[in-house]
Amino acid sequence: QLQLVESGGGLVQSGGSLRLSCAASKFTLDYYAIGWFRQAPGKEREGVSCISRNEGSINYADSMKGRFTISRDNAKNTVYLQMNSLKPEDTAVYYCARRWGSCSGDVSDFGSWGRGTQVTVSS
Repeated sequence: QLQLVESGGGLVQSGGSLRLSCAASKFTLDYYAIGWFRQAPGKEREGVSCISRNEGSINYADSMKGRFTISRDNAKNTVYLQMNSLKPEDTAVYYCARRWGSCSGDVSDFGSWGRGTQVTVSS
């Protein structure tokens, strides 16, 4: 089964940092845009950041600009999300998913979702 696997979540204090990883299983990431998404309890899944196959990137929400950075290492078949200056409202399960070629603002355009990694930010 083609799947992405997230890791790197955990418990961190407000203002702290985490680096999430999204690794591909059984396929190469080279031709895909990879998006990071998050879902907090009782809320809909929302876009965090996306990086296209040619490394163009977008951040979906103003609240993440300047704090979150997405990058990819195709040699390691992995995409990263560096999260700095974390806030309690960043607490959520973070997921990655793929889309052929370019990024999209529509969550439903992405597939091969991983199981997610929990990020908890304490105040």
